[in-house]
Amino acid sequence: MKSVIAALAANLAIAIAKFAAFLLTGSASMLSEAIHSVADTGNEILLLIGGGRSRRARTAEHPFGFGRERYFYAFVVAVMLFTVGAVFSLYDGIHKIISPGQLDSPIIAYVVLGVSAVLEAFSLRTAIGEANEHRNGRGWRAFVHLTKIPELPVVLLEDSAALAGLTFAFLGVLLSQLTGHDEWDGVGSVGVGVLLACAAFIVGYETKSLLIGESATDEVSGKIVSALESGPEDYRLIHLRTSHIGPDTLLVAAKIGVRGSLTATELAAGINAAEKRIRAAVPIAEIIYLEPDIYRPGQEDASDPSVDVVRRARKRPRFSRRPAAPTPPPNPPPPPVLSQICRKCPAGSIKLEYLIAVSGVIAPETAIKSKR
Repeated sequence: MKSVIAALAANLAIAIAKFAAFLLTGSASMLSEAIHSVADTGNEILLLIGGGRSRRARTAEHPFGFGRERYFYAFVVAVMLFTVGAVFSLYDGIHKIISPGQLDSPIIAYVVLGVSAVLEAFSLRTAIGEANEHRNGRGWRAFVHLTKIPELPVVLLEDSAALAGLTFAFLGVLLSQLTGHDEWDGVGSVGVGVLLACAAFIVGYETKSLLIGESATDEVSGKIVSALESGPEDYRLIHLRTSHIGPDTLLVAAKIGVRGSLTATELAAGINAAEKRIRAAVPIAEIIYLEPDIYRPGQEDASDPSVDVVRRARKRPRFSRRPAAPTPPPNPPPPPVLSQICRKCPAGSIKLEYLIAVSGVIAPETAIKSKR
């Protein structure tokens, strides 16, 4: 939530400055940017509300908790970003192109746009720093698509769109001043609207998928399969279904193949041990349901996506169904035979006690103090 708080403070200050600049200059681009910043400020407030409500304790009506509140409020942010930001900017820009007004004091607009760019860059830098802690080497596009933390993509896309929108607003004011045609100011506002519409679509698409329920990543699924099948129980996973109840809570449901000779006590103990291994490998797997079944090779439903999840996990390079057996140490060379040592020695040059110590063939108590 650090990036959300930083974005909230920056957008609130920017919105006030942009409204002041609009009142002084009459710029349509500045008004669009001001509305954009107001929408962004409201978005951050919604994200904070969603984060707070998601931490409520489980109830009988919501036995899995309220973790998906964060996804719901992120989706509302996408709707607000489109309706309040994009639609208004498009409307105001088109109106300005049809009925251009007079642009006054463009210097004020430049100053406000410059200060806004600095504040937005600070907010974006904070969001990038937090995102880098969760990217795990993935590219930005893959991170936005695969992450289960809704706040980071929202803030990243908001701030990126805001910086690009400031560029459009700057160009709109600049071209209006250079050409004397205030229609360019309206064109800048339309550019801001199109940009916000694209950002709103991406945020809405990704958060809708999270709200419906997304499975764990292939990496996490591989850890679950390995934890289940690498134990001494010799379980064989038949299918695996996972769903994110929230960014920090994962539901795991699996059918496992077991031996038919197990007693109920042995089966219960094995399942409990398997659940402990899963939680050790994937700490966010708070809710686990394992259904035992007699394993029948080749009878899995190949069209079931949950079966394909298991197959893909087994093909991962780091997956191993069982821990590798330790490599036995090489056999030590046999001790030298006493007669072989004696043949290599000149007659009478080595005492028998020394030969015994070197070869280990004859016990020391049988030593005879004499020369050969």
